[in-house]
Amino acid sequence: MKFLDLVAQYKSIKKEIDKAVERVLDSSIFIGGKEVEEFEKEVARFCGVKYAIGVNSGTDALFLSLKALGIKSGDEVITTPFTFIATAGVIVNCGAKPVFADIESSTFNISPESIEGLITPKTKAILPVHLFGQMADMDEIMKIARKYKLYVVEDAAQAIGAEYRSKKAGTIGDLGCFSFFPSKNLGAYGDGGMIITNNKKLAEKIRLLKNHGSSPKEKYLNLVIGTNSRLDALQAAILRVKLRYLSKWSRERAKKADYYNKNLKGVGDIIVPKINFGRSHIFHQYTIKTKLRDKLQQYLKEKEIPTMIYYPLSLHSQPAFKYLKYRQGDFLEAEKALKEVLSLPIYPELGKKDQDYIIQKIKEFFEKS
Repeated sequence: MKFLDLVAQYKSIKKEIDKAVERVLDSSIFIGGKEVEEFEKEVARFCGVKYAIGVNSGTDALFLSLKALGIKSGDEVITTPFTFIATAGVIVNCGAKPVFADIESSTFNISPESIEGLITPKTKAILPVHLFGQMADMDEIMKIARKYKLYVVEDAAQAIGAEYRSKKAGTIGDLGCFSFFPSKNLGAYGDGGMIITNNKKLAEKIRLLKNHGSSPKEKYLNLVIGTNSRLDALQAAILRVKLRYLSKWSRERAKKADYYNKNLKGVGDIIVPKINFGRSHIFHQYTIKTKLRDKLQQYLKEKEIPTMIYYPLSLHSQPAFKYLKYRQGDFLEAEKALKEVLSLPIYPELGKKDQDYIIQKIKEFFEKS
């Protein structure tokens, strides 16, 4: 059994993927070109926005978004400590300071209630993360942002296709950022990322920044200092195939999550994922909570069931952020979550037999505990 079976996914669409790769090889256009342009248009249509800009990773999507908004040294950006390091790392790489706010215990997303008290004259943006595939409380976050005239950049790396009151992830703030890391619901065969927006000026600025600040009209004329963050044509061609299946795959994940919920609710002290009203969940991860997490994980490992802990350390506890001088106890919900969360295998190709085996062994563990 695998935690995620990308081989099974590839085999299910092998002919289409191979044809797409062959198409790029035949064209010999590997940077930019039609494949990237068409993929950008298709993502924009899927999300319901005007502009989509392909970049070379989800990390660069976040970094270039902040750069386009003018985030710089001396600025502060409020975000969550319960996420992958890239979210806060890009803030630092812009010269700014990450300011952490605690999370909601039920969704693991940033708590709007903890944001407002952290705002200072230096605060320039809020960077919510739609963790595990469910969007943060964007109504409240946008209300705060409008009140204090702050930018909002959505880290939707784990949430492409998720919805909040019929609006797709990445479409509510000023900019939305996706990752196409291979393990994501829409995963490339290497790195890749995307920025979406309805703001023409921001879209144009990001297109400049991602390509060395090069003028789109005149070769070797550099208008600003940028970087090299281009989405490969091969990755775009592969992702174009996968995008056609994304909604179907998301529904399959939701069915498997529902099956877990029905069979694990009430087992021991397990708390199954909660989907808040008005939201959909694409279940990039299916994450339960239990105070017996470590013992359960070891038991499942002995039964050859793979699991993952996202995340074993909150960012404020990471050595890299020691200089921020946060202490244990500063973020009670995040610190509690990192001791209790456990992600179980979930992907469209996960068979019922394997899922039943996982459920059976979890029940068996709690019967013995």
